Amino acid sequence: MQSNQPKLSFWQIWNVSFGFLGVQFGFALQNANVSRILSDLGADLHSLSLFWLVAPVMGLLVQPIVGAASDRTWNRLGRRRPFILGGAILAAVGMFLMPNAPLFVAFMAPMIFGALMLALMDASFNVCFQPFRSLVSDMVPAEQRNIGYSIQSLLINIGAVIGSLLPFVLTNVVGLSNTANAGEVAPSVVWAFYLGATILLGSVLWTVIRTKEYSPSQYYQYKGVDPKLAEAEAAHKAPLKDRLTQFFALVVNMPTTMKQLAVVQFFSWFALFIMWVYTMPAITQHIWGIDKQWFDPDYIAQVGMVPDAVIAAKGAAGDWVGILFAAYSVFAAVFSVFLAKLADTFGRKFIYSTSLLLGGISYVSFLAFQDLTPVDVNLLITQVTVPAGAVDLLLPMIGIGIAWAAILAMPYAMLAGALPPNKTGVYMGIFNFTVALPQIVSGLVAGWILSSVFDNDAKYIIVVAGVSMICGAIAVFFVKEHKAAPLVNEEGEVI
Repeated sequence: MQSNQPKLSFWQIWNVSFGFLGVQFGFALQNANVSRILSDLGADLHSLSLFWLVAPVMGLLVQPIVGAASDRTWNRLGRRRPFILGGAILAAVGMFLMPNAPLFVAFMAPMIFGALMLALMDASFNVCFQPFRSLVSDMVPAEQRNIGYSIQSLLINIGAVIGSLLPFVLTNVVGLSNTANAGEVAPSVVWAFYLGATILLGSVLWTVIRTKEYSPSQYYQYKGVDPKLAEAEAAHKAPLKDRLTQFFALVVNMPTTMKQLAVVQFFSWFALFIMWVYTMPAITQHIWGIDKQWFDPDYIAQVGMVPDAVIAAKGAAGDWVGILFAAYSVFAAVFSVFLAKLADTFGRKFIYSTSLLLGGISYVSFLAFQDLTPVDVNLLITQVTVPAGAVDLLLPMIGIGIAWAAILAMPYAMLAGALPPNKTGVYMGIFNFTVALPQIVSGLVAGWILSSVFDNDAKYIIVVAGVSMICGAIAVFFVKEHKAAPLVNEEGEVI
């Protein structure tokens, strides 16, 4: 018999998600700097998106497995916390090693080593992501779900702000160099990854230590699950073939809300993947005025050296990407504070759709900002000289930040009520397909579109991202929300 799940205090909800701050810190460092690292190590614009495929592929493979495993796990650490802690440790190892790719040249090409460390980091981040999502669903009662995922979104964006800004701060405040010759990684990026790994581990340990998960009996009671049925299901070890059959049955029979949200997710994450991969070359070309030929390894090999002015511009543009990504994360964090109240007042669908629309318009507006006039910018912690167009790009970051906050919270808040309580983990893992697959598609086609349609003029691929996000805004209105979901068996059938 189901009984009312106790409400959590603000700080209890905060502690549940606090580790996500560190995980997102590491993820933001990756998003803002991996294209920069791989480009310096020798990747061309067309192949950048192919290297980035590692991230969604790892999510596609890891999250459903971890989701199903965490549904069945009950030990001294709890249900979700063992996976969160293990993933954080492995992610930290990858973050320490990736910027040191040139040191391993005796064993393999630095670019290949960098790609392997990217795979390790992404696999580890995904081991953390899914259990964190499920932990909120487990611990936070239904009536607090909007605020639960909004706090998680706030913490994610605080981590993203700090992570995105760190290389810039290390260059302009601490004094580390932000430039790198071919085959090397800038010192500011190297030390940013070291600090990111440390913060990631510290914040995850906070959640692991400060959050006590419910015991099996408490969880079953609060979620209305038959303990005998759940224990028998967890104890049953079906053959691999049967487990795969059962898994695909769950995919086929996923809740209707989940299928409809998948369409929205496709357009949203298709756009985000383009932004993360191509913002650095886009603003280097469009705002700093660097010719696209300096992103072609064959051309660079032909001329024999890269001019100092181009190296400096790439370093400055790379740092400014961190500023832009931090800016949209700041706006996302601010919007997250009001997101739950807005969703309660105007409805999740309206807020979600409007947010995506603003994000799409903001991407398209990149074309309007091209002013190479140098201006002095006071960032409080330091003063820098950048093209005026770079400063103007802070304006569309408002809309992108609003869209990002909604993407992090609204789909999960809309989905959680439609999931069977005894299958939350595995369905949250399956839902990650809707995050990973559009990124895989984007990775496969974006590089081709950029080279074949736009002749490597990267600003136009950002416009493609905007059109995709607007399509996502339209798709939101076709989603039908459900407040509660029945229990299902392994075959995805209602019981």
